[in-house]
Amino acid sequence: MTDVRAGLLALVVLAAACAKQPEMAPVGLSDKPGEALPDKPVSYVFDALDDRPVSSAAMRGKPTVIAFIATGDIIGQAQVDFLVAMEKNDGTKVNYALVALHPRKEIVLVEAYLSTLKVEFPVALGDPSVMAPSGPFGEIPAVPTVVILDRESKIVWKHTGLAKADELRGHLRGL
Repeated sequence: MTDVRAGLLALVVLAAACAKQPEMAPVGLSDKPGEALPDKPVSYVFDALDDRPVSSAAMRGKPTVIAFIATGDIIGQAQVDFLVAMEKNDGTKVNYALVALHPRKEIVLVEAYLSTLKVEFPVALGDPSVMAPSGPFGEIPAVPTVVILDRESKIVWKHTGLAKADELRGHLRGL
C-alpha cells in the first residue's frame, strides 16, 4: 500500500511540475513594443504615505518617473536602487515617485522597505485597480513597471521589467 501512495504522490508532483506555468512579463523588454500610448495627459491620484502627494496635479510641470513595485520582488528592488541614484543626481529637475502595490494594512512593511533602500522621494500605495487595463496608465502586467511622463503628464514611455538608468535617461532626454 505504501508503494501505491508513493507512486500516486510522484504522479501528482510530476503533473504539477508539467502544468503550464503562467507567463511572466519579460524582463528588459518594453511592455508592449509598438503599443500606441495615449496622446493626452493622464489623470491620477494615489494614496500617498506622507504629505507629498503622488498625483498628476502635484507632479505636472516637470518630467515624472513613476515606478510600480512590490516589496517582495528582487527586480523591483534593483529598479528602486536605480531610481534612488538618479533622483540624487537630478535634484529638483525630475519628479520621482513609487507606487507600492500593497494594501494599506501592509504600510509597516512598505515603510521598512523604503527605509532600507533609502527612498527619499514620494511614495504611495496602489490597489489592484491600478493594474487593470482601465487604470490611469493602462494595464500594469507585472512589477516593476516604469512610466515616464512629460511636463504635461502625457505618457512618453512605459516599460515592464528592469529599466536601467541609461535607458531611463534616454527617454527623459529633451523633456
